[in-house]
Amino acid sequence: MLNVHLRITDAATNKPVPVRVRVTDSDGTHFAPLGRSAEFAGGRSEDVGGHLRAGRERWFYIDGACEMPLPAGVPLRVQAAKGPEWTPLDATVTLGVGQISLRFTIARWTDSRAEGWASVDTRCHFISPHAALLEAQAEDLDAVNVLAMPLQVLTMDANTYTTTPNLLAFSGQVSALERAGHAVFVNTFNAHPVLGKVALLNSHRPVFPLAFGGEESDDWGVCDWADQCHRKGGLVVWVDAFEPAGGVTGGEALVAAILGKIDAIEVCGRPRKSPLMPWVYRLWDAGVRVPLVGASGKDSNAVQMGAMRTYARMQRSDPSDIKPLVASHACEAASGPSGWVEAIRAGRTFVTTGPLLDFTVDGSRAVALVRAPTGSSRVEIVANGEVIASGEGTAEAALPEAGWVAARTTDAGFAHTSPVVVGSPARKPAAVAALLALIEQTREWIDTHGRFANPKRKQTLLDRCADGARKLND
Repeated sequence: MLNVHLRITDAATNKPVPVRVRVTDSDGTHFAPLGRSAEFAGGRSEDVGGHLRAGRERWFYIDGACEMPLPAGVPLRVQAAKGPEWTPLDATVTLGVGQISLRFTIARWTDSRAEGWASVDTRCHFISPHAALLEAQAEDLDAVNVLAMPLQVLTMDANTYTTTPNLLAFSGQVSALERAGHAVFVNTFNAHPVLGKVALLNSHRPVFPLAFGGEESDDWGVCDWADQCHRKGGLVVWVDAFEPAGGVTGGEALVAAILGKIDAIEVCGRPRKSPLMPWVYRLWDAGVRVPLVGASGKDSNAVQMGAMRTYARMQRSDPSDIKPLVASHACEAASGPSGWVEAIRAGRTFVTTGPLLDFTVDGSRAVALVRAPTGSSRVEIVANGEVIASGEGTAEAALPEAGWVAARTTDAGFAHTSPVVVGSPARKPAAVAALLALIEQTREWIDTHGRFANPKRKQTLLDRCADGARKLND
């Protein structure tokens, strides 16, 4: 075995560039960089960061260069990846006798930053900010949000303790770490087992409690978290939206969305009990046009950071004035929300596992375009829950008189834009009825299963359900 210096450079600059790399021989044996093990933990919260287990594949995040013990005289497959805007590297080489270096390049096939887009992973857990920054650079993410959440840990003294990884690294509206236009922000993930879960981003202070319910009383609320987050300048993202829990679908988080307290709904590639988008369409059809954000939900080395991500369109008066994301956030911290946070709040987003969407609504027409490194994909324009146009690579349609329109693709990956409101407000009675039924589920759970030390808190939650139902019926 030779200690080989492996370097991956950007084809445009010829400088080393962070990537995710994998080197194997013909038998599928994995070779790890020095200081790493070819086998590593893949369970939830287990030594998260710097590695990826994708089925039988083992990947390692590097800053553009590493030393790796490799055999000479045998074919080696070298792979490198760097997010959806770069053409993956896949090469076969054989080291000669005494050869101690390998040099490869990787190139962009498109550059969304030049068009004013920022790419963001809105939620991951249990990964240190330093490891998150390396993975953000290697997966070509402008921003990653590491969210602190409680974790039960069984220790050597046979006791179980509650710890909250990364809480002491909380950074709120400023980056915890940044490098070369990539930034890591540390905020909080707040959850109730039935009433709902929210990611609280860009809050200048943590919002407590991080959890309630379960073995404790239900004397709090998702709306309380949202109100506190907004008072602190933050962004409220509904996580696991419409996922059934405790016999309830939607919970108080749905009520919060209807009352205008939810800024975005997370789309995540992790397995679900029920499909998300049919319920999102019902919400939009009922007149509640909440934007979409994408998140990996990374909580282990078995989940790829940025596997589902947000693209947020930065608002600039002059296209040449598009500054790096970190510079934008420095301004945001000093003078109020801007950059990708404000883009999400305004709904200038699409979520994707890889394909890139362009969606233009102008006058009486909507035009959708999808781009992917694998070639042309099918794109659809959806209006009020129905496909009104589709095509290979591009689609165009006349706008409806009222309601919403969006673009999507499920070919060679998944991508979906946030809704664009058109015409006068429109509500589908069937969608309203379906959401009212979910609110009734929540009301019944509060009334029959909720455990309250303070009766006023129970009444507050019931009143919010009534307010949500009233707003849907207005």
